[in-house]
Amino acid sequence: MGVVFRDGKVLIARRPDHVHQGGLLEFPGGKVEAGETVQQALVREIREETGLRIDPDLLEPVIEIRHDYGDKRVFLDVWEASCAEGAPEGREGQAIQWLGVQDLADVDFPAANRPIIRALKLPRRYAITGSIGNPSAFPDQLRQCLLAARPQLCLFRAPELSEEIYERLAGWSLEACRASDSLLMLHGAPLLLELLPQAAGLHMPWREARQYSVRPIPEGQLLAISCHDEEEIAHAEQLQADFITLGPVKPTSSHPGAPGIGWARFQALAAGAGIPVYALGGLAPDDTHAARQAGAQGIAGIGFWWSGNGY
Repeated sequence: MGVVFRDGKVLIARRPDHVHQGGLLEFPGGKVEAGETVQQALVREIREETGLRIDPDLLEPVIEIRHDYGDKRVFLDVWEASCAEGAPEGREGQAIQWLGVQDLADVDFPAANRPIIRALKLPRRYAITGSIGNPSAFPDQLRQCLLAARPQLCLFRAPELSEEIYERLAGWSLEACRASDSLLMLHGAPLLLELLPQAAGLHMPWREARQYSVRPIPEGQLLAISCHDEEEIAHAEQLQADFITLGPVKPTSSHPGAPGIGWARFQALAAGAGIPVYALGGLAPDDTHAARQAGAQGIAGIGFWWSGNGY
């Protein structure tokens, strides 16, 4: 399956009424034939369906999805093309159109496409705040880091703070992120979103997430979960998490002596996730390409944007 971008919009087709999930929107693509690589098959299918020509060497992995509809099981290997030659047309009689990413809605697509839509709407970097030595100095530090890095998505993580101080600083962080056009994620229990419902969503550490058997927050807010292995990833899927963090990929100064899982292990875990995965642990902006090639949404962390934290 291919996500073809042009001028900030994505090419979308409508499925014929008589096929499985008929009438819904879809991303172009099809089955891999004998002797083809996934990239070769995608290039061929998109050309046959729309007439667009894509360079297979420029394709980047997005996500792998396995979904059971009850009457049918599907496996979607999704790749992104940032450029394509030609004027698209529905060569199989299907209606096609270019849609902005923010206009993609879950209800318009088959259920298996939900993680693709999440991945397209999420940024490549997930910024996490570092340790807070002096709470009174935190507002200035956050403001400076937001101005310097301009993250699209920011997690206010401060497990060392009391609940009272965290809640107070979270309210201030929300206003600071709004001023910088950043979305703020809170870290902890669902109660936090009741106190600050204007936040973009909640990031639950594993110790918190394992207490729930169903999604603990509304669909309109993002749910993220910290994961480390297959069991935790499966539980995050059960909770219908919108994305997860996975690692540590490399050794980190916050956990001296603890080895990272490495890119090979990360890739194997991410391939089985079925939801967007941020690589976490000892990573820098230069690692974004390696993370993407390993099936990650991008990188998450502290050191690449948070100053004065010792990382």
